Amino acid sequence: MSAVLFSLVRSLQNLVNILEKGSAHAVAKNIEPSVLLNSRLYPDMFPLVKQVQIVSDISRRGAARLAGVEAPAMEDNETTFAELIDRIQRTISFIESLSAEQIDGTEEKEITLPIRDMTLKFSGINFLLYFVIPNVYFHVTTSYGILRHNGVELGKLDFLGKP
Repeated sequence: MSAVLFSLVRSLQNLVNILEKGSAHAVAKNIEPSVLLNSRLYPDMFPLVKQVQIVSDISRRGAARLAGVEAPAMEDNETTFAELIDRIQRTISFIESLSAEQIDGTEEKEITLPIRDMTLKFSGINFLLYFVIPNVYFHVTTSYGILRHNGVELGKLDFLGKP
């Protein structure tokens, strides 16, 4: 099961690349970076900054729950591309610090997840495959979409990563 965490790390690394391209685009086009960072696809959706913070939270906390350890706390106070990239890199470092022994064998581990006024219950494998990974993909995709919508030259390989 620890091998599945590689897909999280890969998505996070691809997100760093996407954010770097967003930052470079802002510089090249003389756009105030905060315009891109606070952009959203629709008024009732979170802006780019929050999308990236959620990717970090879901990845970090998901891996920690499986490993039975406390996830490092991160404040949601990023206001620049560099700060968001640093947050994602710290998330990657945390996930990579977990050993296979901490993750493997947790397929049947009961994971309880309090969300608002309810508690979701999963087996470890279902938590990873049906909650963590889809959420990460959703918020990375939304981050990609926000930047692409704002003219950043991104393509499918930026999301997928180079083979």
